[in-house]
Amino acid sequence: MNVTKGWLGDFLDLPESAAEIAKDLTMSGSKVETFSCWNDSISRVVVGHLLEVADHPNSDHLKVCKVDVGESEPVQIITGAQNIKAGDYVPAALDNSLLPNGVKIKKGKLRGLPSNGMLCSLGELNLNTGNFPTCIEDGIMILPGEYTPGTPIDEALGLNDPMIEFEITPNRPDCLSVIGLAREAAATYRRPFQKPASSFSEDENDRIERYLKVTVLEPKACPRYSARVVKNVKIGPSPLWMRNRLHAVGIRPINNIVDITNYVMIEYGQPMHAFDYRHIGGGEIIVKMAGENESFTTLDGQERSLNSSMLTIADQQRTIAVAGLMGGLNSEIEADTTTIVFESANFDGVTVRKASRALGLRTDASSRYEKGLDPVLTQDALDRACALAEQLAGGTVVAGLIDINNDLRSPRIISMRPERINTFLGTQIDPHFMKDALIRLEFTVDDSKTPWIVKVPSFRDDVEGEADLAEEIVRLYGYDQIPTTLVQMATTQGKLTPEQALQKQLSEAFLACGYNEICTYSFISPKIYDKLLLPADSPYRKSVTISNPLGEDTSVMRTTAIGSLLTALAFNYNNRNLTARLFEPATTYTFTGRDTLPAEQIEYTAGCYGKEESFYTLKGAVEQILDAAGLPLNEIEFIPCRTHPSLHPGKAAQIFYRGELLGFLGAVHPLIPAQFGLPENVFIANLYFNTLFKVEKPAKTYRPLPKFPATGRDLAFVCDRLLTVGEMEKVMREKGGAILESISLFDIYEGKQIASGKKSVAFSLTFRAADRTLSDEEIDQKIKKMIDGVVALGAALRT
Repeated sequence: MNVTKGWLGDFLDLPESAAEIAKDLTMSGSKVETFSCWNDSISRVVVGHLLEVADHPNSDHLKVCKVDVGESEPVQIITGAQNIKAGDYVPAALDNSLLPNGVKIKKGKLRGLPSNGMLCSLGELNLNTGNFPTCIEDGIMILPGEYTPGTPIDEALGLNDPMIEFEITPNRPDCLSVIGLAREAAATYRRPFQKPASSFSEDENDRIERYLKVTVLEPKACPRYSARVVKNVKIGPSPLWMRNRLHAVGIRPINNIVDITNYVMIEYGQPMHAFDYRHIGGGEIIVKMAGENESFTTLDGQERSLNSSMLTIADQQRTIAVAGLMGGLNSEIEADTTTIVFESANFDGVTVRKASRALGLRTDASSRYEKGLDPVLTQDALDRACALAEQLAGGTVVAGLIDINNDLRSPRIISMRPERINTFLGTQIDPHFMKDALIRLEFTVDDSKTPWIVKVPSFRDDVEGEADLAEEIVRLYGYDQIPTTLVQMATTQGKLTPEQALQKQLSEAFLACGYNEICTYSFISPKIYDKLLLPADSPYRKSVTISNPLGEDTSVMRTTAIGSLLTALAFNYNNRNLTARLFEPATTYTFTGRDTLPAEQIEYTAGCYGKEESFYTLKGAVEQILDAAGLPLNEIEFIPCRTHPSLHPGKAAQIFYRGELLGFLGAVHPLIPAQFGLPENVFIANLYFNTLFKVEKPAKTYRPLPKFPATGRDLAFVCDRLLTVGEMEKVMREKGGAILESISLFDIYEGKQIASGKKSVAFSLTFRAADRTLSDEEIDQKIKKMIDGVVALGAALRT
């Protein structure tokens, strides 16, 4: 929020410099980002009066000017501009002057004649025709009116008023106005606050009822609508002081009536609009919802498609404005407008925000409505606009006011205990100061008994309780006045919770396996479920729906993180990463009912693609993760899974430990990669952290290094393709007994040397006893039992 120091000074005595104001208001809670003045970057540029203008004797395009710059003698300045004549007042940059663009002007010679400075254009002074509509862009700036030669140009043009930029937090929409900031300054400096003059004369022989009728069909979306009619207005440029102030706050001046509405919006924080009365069909304004797919052209010339959720201002035939956003081209103020209708209304912030987002249209007005405005403002702002229209446009205000007020809110009352405030803040603030501070901020305080009764002003909707009152008091008391005290408590060594420790172990194990951690949004599009081939009755479709989503792509909370993972893999693939390994400790949310919170679960989701990736590379990584979690791998079972809709029916498995389902892994269903823009071979795994954490894990025990050597053997079997390695391993472990130290799968082959529908599976076996060296006979006996057990499953030993 930008405001000039002089504008603030309209409401209170403010002798402090911009730097002092910035410091003091920041300390009292109104943070100042920066402050500057147009004349900070300019020097020795003054008003010059052209006494003589003659052609240069040595040039056919240069002019030799004799200029009165307020010195004892006129100076000679040569220029190439053709739009000047004797008698004009112009900006003259003297010798050793500095322009806003950083250019330094020195005296010199042009075609043999001395030139002691430069006559300036609008652009060279960093100005434009918005401020000075009578000037031209391409040529010397001709100053309107008469001036005293030698007057500094910033003083002559009223550009010596410092601009202060405030950072306004969303809870303080009242400070999106000059009046709101002036209130803060008045409270900070303990000075009286004075509202601007808003008195005007009304034509008692002409009543507003003859001109206008207002009907509000949507009172919830429009709690208050105020309007007045002003006739006999003369459209023209605003005075320089108003144009300068609007320009300082970033608003382009247009004409006196439109500028008045913008000026009042900045001054009061209440958006306004002016309609050309000639274009209000039937003399009636109707506040209603738009028609579905209604076409409407706004003031910026854009044709927009409205829908039935958008509030509009209409007459008896058509829409003339989108409420809280922008007026229509069909009712704009024109050069020959003589009668206007000033609108000052309070619109529901949620309705305005939704319309703004849907139309892709954000304005100064909508940004204020979205944060919530005080309905009391509408009439105050309307009266101020009428007073300015009378003063600056020669208008006559028609007697009477239309004010439809559906705002039934009562003032907020808060009970306050002074001792509780001090306890809350850790201070010893005098109760008299507390009362004075609240009164300075326009609260009403009844301290006749304890607790005090405090009435909150209507423009402070952010103040809801005693803690808020404490904040108001302490910011005027001074945060720097609160004594520094050390926390009186025992300190303990920080440590991870068991859940955090396990999460850290799992993440480090994934990283050790070459996976990169990602972090994705918990909000997803429901269309993800279709891409994952989830059936209509799938429990994964029971999502928590967001009531105010940023868009459809973030409209539900995810029940599975697979979609987010595949989206991240696709992003990498589309950026020409030929291989990728990603994982995420993701929280998922399952809908449990309208009156209960969703069920949350942490899932470790991992995925990979690439030439070297396969079901077995992912399975190996998962085994390392489970080992890091403290689970004995010989008790982990991988059971074929042919029913998960998102997995390949022949390349997927569920992971069990002592009967508990820990998750699943496998190749993505063949129809899914194309949905995400991925290559064919993509593999994913999903581990349920909550289950991993709660399952019983064997205690770690010390085992001495083996004293006796190990013996290795290899076995290869030919079996049906549907026989799983897990089933074969389980039998071999049972038959191998205590001396079988480990089993490792090292090859699976399907090809020309193997019959159709069959596969060759090869294992590496390690035998060892803790108390002796094993004999070949002892190992052979175990090998024979293992072979017999696997053959019983339908396999044959491959020789």
